[in-house]
Amino acid sequence: MIVAMSRLDSFIARMQAQRDCLNFLKPKIDAVPGPILEVGLGNGRTYDHLRDLFPGRDIYVFERKVAAHPDCIPPDDRLFLGEAREAIPKAAQKLGATAALIHTDLGTGDHAANVAMGKWLGPALDTLAGPGGYVLANQPLEVARWARLPDPPGVPKDRYFLYRVS
Repeated sequence: MIVAMSRLDSFIARMQAQRDCLNFLKPKIDAVPGPILEVGLGNGRTYDHLRDLFPGRDIYVFERKVAAHPDCIPPDDRLFLGEAREAIPKAAQKLGATAALIHTDLGTGDHAANVAMGKWLGPALDTLAGPGGYVLANQPLEVARWARLPDPPGVPKDRYFLYRVS
């Protein structure tokens, strides 16, 4: 018998996978120079976790409109405001392909819209991804110079997608 997962259970599973993937990548990212990028601030939970994991590291955030918890809002000089499709190229002009980690958790409940977004999002993020860096995404992204990594222990298959940038 197949039991459907409630939206709450799905959210919890996604957050656990996200945290487990970030914690798994931490020692690898520590060895790679460059900033950390958070694409989609939301209420700031992941940004807060990234600050704890990587103290002293530059963390840049992309967000359409800030509505995060006040303690989880990045400084203005680390925030790229606006639609990701426009903000990412602006960030690439400023930062170049230097990111040690790019984490993206963009998307909606609309599978077709997410697939369409993934087609431009991967190549756009590639303009920011530093050689030897990592990309962690909530959806598959196809970029020629990114190699998909195996799921960390305990993370369900295809819940999150980890890539290494060559």
